[in-house]
Amino acid sequence: MSPLLIALVLFFAVFIFLKIRKRKIRLRRMQFIDDFVFPQRIYQRVKSTYPHLNETDIDLVATGLREYFHICLIAKNKTVAMPSQVVDIAWHELILFTREYQQFCDNAFGRFLHHTPAEAMTTQTQAQEGIKRAWYIACSREGIKPRKPDKLPFIFLLDSMLKISDGFTYQLDCLANKEGGYCASHIGCGGGCSGSSSDSDGCSGGGCGGD
Repeated sequence: MSPLLIALVLFFAVFIFLKIRKRKIRLRRMQFIDDFVFPQRIYQRVKSTYPHLNETDIDLVATGLREYFHICLIAKNKTVAMPSQVVDIAWHELILFTREYQQFCDNAFGRFLHHTPAEAMTTQTQAQEGIKRAWYIACSREGIKPRKPDKLPFIFLLDSMLKISDGFTYQLDCLANKEGGYCASHIGCGGGCSGSSSDSDGCSGGGCGGD
């Protein structure tokens, strides 16, 4: 066997090994996110902020937070905007447990996941791309066509479903939209974010990203 052929075989063997290892790490991190037990204080904070929510509702918020972390894991170091106000409240509370949150990030992402409020993002384009990225990943995880959605992804639906008074609401039928909120189907279009009846950039919440 020629030296060149040996080098090629070794290269592909290393490539396959690294790819399998990367997949195993990702699956392990996904499982960690699913199994992580949130501090009880998070549920109490959500309940105190939105007293109308019952125990089942608050469990849905926890599910939404896990979903957001999965989206951030898939996005790697790229910015992801937060599509849900109630989930953002839960995330804020988790961050206050600084040591636990650091350990969570190390196991879930292999890095510290920073929270960047939308107004603190460097440009409007960054915020727009963040909500667009969240939309595409959330749609992909639920088998929804991002440009022609027939339903809203769970995390984009949550605030409306739980009747969060200051929440972010999204509408599928933009032409018939008489309730206000964000035009969800436009997020998947070239502009990144859609407009709303009261907010010209259509971007919501904070975001996660790399350093």
